[in-house]
Amino acid sequence: MSQSEHILALSGGVGGAKLSLGLADELSPGELTIVCNTGDDFVHLGLNICPDLDTVLYTLADWNNKELGWGQVGESWNFLDSLKRLGGEDWFNLGDRDLATHIVRSELLRRGMSLSQVVGELCQRMRVEHTVVPMSDQTISTRVHTADGKTLMFQHYFVRDRCEPEVSAFEFSGIDTAEPAAGFSKAIDNCSAVVVCPSNPFVSVDPIFAIPGVVDRLRQRQVPVVVVSNIVGGEALKGPAAKMMKELGMPMTALGVAQHYSKKYGDLFTGFVLDSQDAALEDDVRALGFATIVTNTVMLTLHDKTELAREVLAFASTLRKA
Repeated sequence: MSQSEHILALSGGVGGAKLSLGLADELSPGELTIVCNTGDDFVHLGLNICPDLDTVLYTLADWNNKELGWGQVGESWNFLDSLKRLGGEDWFNLGDRDLATHIVRSELLRRGMSLSQVVGELCQRMRVEHTVVPMSDQTISTRVHTADGKTLMFQHYFVRDRCEPEVSAFEFSGIDTAEPAAGFSKAIDNCSAVVVCPSNPFVSVDPIFAIPGVVDRLRQRQVPVVVVSNIVGGEALKGPAAKMMKELGMPMTALGVAQHYSKKYGDLFTGFVLDSQDAALEDDVRALGFATIVTNTVMLTLHDKTELAREVLAFASTLRKA
């Protein structure tokens, strides 16, 4: 990449973190900004929990539990076991190593630091060289509306209730008065391409684009916006996206993902990356106005992650020249 090029990557949790690692391997720290969804952040046991941010940070720091995809390697659960024994809320898995991150973050926030400043501090302490920022410093809370008329905080739906309730819609509380974090805003102004990592469209990607001004500013920039499908062969590799799509009456396919982005954002998205298993959908995705490539998007090894990152970057480069 030339010095003038800068990639803005948008990430949810596990899938987004995998491609973020591949991009970080391919790009220098000055060439990449990773913006993380904070809609699923919440306060639990008096601590500020940021699941997607932490998954990305742990992955880039090589602290992550590669078998689970979340949390830290070498985790222990003594705190949670003791909490359960005392009758406390034990539905959210807080490992002993992970707990330290939440305690440090919560203390720094109490001292008056913004979430962006806290993430910057954590990056330094974890020796993460690339720029990682939250989507906003304001509190944005994803609420899940269910078919039986209830409204659930996202983590209650996702972890406590194990995604069992049927969804009907999603709401981002606090979004109307939110602003993109300073690092996010700077990346929008400087980016040469946007990569939407394979993440849940409804609760990981939509909250980022719902921040007032983000879509309009990106559209004015006229840079390629490339999305990597989070649905492969009709299944979500991680998380409840396919189940949500079914309950919302959408096709549980990569084409369904493309249709969602096309309907919601018009021509903002210019490129779509399909897995080889979904090659038969390429013509239908192109008919929506996307340029496409078909490749392996299932990231099991570091090589898979860097190869996909390399192909996505090359794809974005061709779209810039078009």
